[in-house]
Amino acid sequence: MKASSFAASDVQKIATLAHIPLTDDEAKALASGFRKVLQVVDELNDIDVSNIEPTHQVTGLENVFREDVIDTTRMFTQEQALKNAKRIVDGFIVVDQILEK
Repeated sequence: MKASSFAASDVQKIATLAHIPLTDDEAKALASGFRKVLQVVDELNDIDVSNIEPTHQVTGLENVFREDVIDTTRMFTQEQALKNAKRIVDGFIVVDQILEK
């Protein structure tokens, strides 16, 4: 998407999809900010990087792996895990449904 084509109506559409209330002034200000970001991205896309090798990792750190061992000293029993639950059915915590539009 070219930076000049990002309009306040695009911001309003995204805000509507995300259920974020925006005023027209806020949408215009956000659209202006998005256009600036997209301009920078457009400039980055124009840079010749054909002679540059990809960089996947810059810190030199490596993953440290450990055996997947169960530490029984840190485990709760099912009774301990459920003792403060308000409602329990068949060993599971029961919570109310939250269904909103």
